[in-house]
Amino acid sequence: MVSNLSRRNVLKSGAATVAAGAVWGLPTPGFSMAKSGGMLRVGVSGANTSDSWDGRTHSDLYMQLAGHGTVFECLTEINADGDLVGELAESWEGSDDAVVWTVNLKKGVTFHNGKSFGADDVIESLGIHVAEGAKSAAQPIVANIAKMEKTGEHQVQLTLKAGNADFPFLLSDYHILMYPAGMIEQAIADGIGTGPYRVESFDPGVRLVCSKVAGHHREGMGGWFDGVEVIAINDVSARMNALMTGQVDVVSHVDFKIETLLKANPNVEIFEVTGNQHYTFPMLTNVAPFDDVNVRKALKYAVRRQEMVDKILQGHGAIGNDSPIGPGNRYFAADLPQLEYDPDKAKHHLKLAGLDSLTIDLSTSEAAFVGATDAAQLYQASAAGAGVNINVVQEAADGYWSNVWLKKPWCACFWGGRATEDWMFSTAYELGVPWNDTHWNNARFQELLVQGRTTIDDAKRRAIYTEMQALISAEGGTVIPMFANYVGAASKALAHGKIGNAWAMDSARITKRWWFA
Repeated sequence: MVSNLSRRNVLKSGAATVAAGAVWGLPTPGFSMAKSGGMLRVGVSGANTSDSWDGRTHSDLYMQLAGHGTVFECLTEINADGDLVGELAESWEGSDDAVVWTVNLKKGVTFHNGKSFGADDVIESLGIHVAEGAKSAAQPIVANIAKMEKTGEHQVQLTLKAGNADFPFLLSDYHILMYPAGMIEQAIADGIGTGPYRVESFDPGVRLVCSKVAGHHREGMGGWFDGVEVIAINDVSARMNALMTGQVDVVSHVDFKIETLLKANPNVEIFEVTGNQHYTFPMLTNVAPFDDVNVRKALKYAVRRQEMVDKILQGHGAIGNDSPIGPGNRYFAADLPQLEYDPDKAKHHLKLAGLDSLTIDLSTSEAAFVGATDAAQLYQASAAGAGVNINVVQEAADGYWSNVWLKKPWCACFWGGRATEDWMFSTAYELGVPWNDTHWNNARFQELLVQGRTTIDDAKRRAIYTEMQALISAEGGTVIPMFANYVGAASKALAHGKIGNAWAMDSARITKRWWFA
């Protein structure tokens, strides 16, 4: 066993005393510079009127931030340095084959309704993801658990069907919130978690108002605000205006078109981190014409990637290579041949598909990512020179994730990326999982997926994940033209330590980690 907290080996963690200072992303000198008080107002995109406290359904930043980032907690957490630390887990230890995991839970933790947190809550909270009829994005994570055993009031033993060296990382998934056993339906209805803020009012798709929990188990280490107001502002112009006029203190997803104006404001700070967020155009490969690999290859050669980075991201990112594994991942295959715009190759593959030209719809909305409509139009222009006629279909922002994504044959999308390769692949590319948005079926890829998660040897894992990236880049059903930095903006009245890059807005934990200076 190796005893460290990095993503490089998590078979055994140290006690929480090692990790406590890191959990909330605070600066290394300690907590002395952090101050309690004030009402934080956050303007966030990604809200829907169908939002709820059911973590299984959370799909965008608003509920990530409101859920595991404010009102609820997970068992583990990725801190600002990218290391794994405990949130409700005190420590964990895995067997040498990474099949059996023993998780020790923090003591003295209570839910907002007064119920004590313990092993029963963990087992029941995990179980809802594989319940009959449940539609959970975390289903592939929990489905690998063969047996959940309560080995003490504050200890659980989880035996997997197949070993997974990254399993503790998966327990930080924002869908896997901890609920009180025996009252999960009520907790979902009312927002009863163990987070540092309790729900005062929640109007889905509009606004969340929370107040600080007195005597919280993390008091003095995070959750500094007296209260938090999370306001849904999906429109990027309205969101920027809300910050500029002082209606909110911090906003997500800066509009790069007015970045210069924001920088000119002496009261505004732009904060930016590089992570694994990527903007995508997934196609359903079980639907014609995308079921033909040559059609997919034609579309891969029909996009000017650098143009999108320059014009959509304004340089705040890097070109993608149609693999979701980014520079923030350990086994990122940087040496893979880069897909380039090549209309002749695109036409060649169309001919191999038996086509002289191709006309297809591409559904898009600013709900997918800021600049998605413009990106689709750039794609339309470049593809025209390759014999591909793209009809850009502008969809409604509200309900985009429930009505368009996973349903329309080709659409715009974004992924926050995941901390480990297996986490990303098993969430979005494993056959049969709820969030597989291409249904790409490649037997070798699926074989390697299982091998990768059960392999402990580092060199062998690197070789496996390199081959998987090569396969998905060349033949997969997702065009990934760019990796986007996380860029937000805030009032300079706020203060913070190092900013995490697991998700936007300090890994969606800004309400727990920041404070008023």
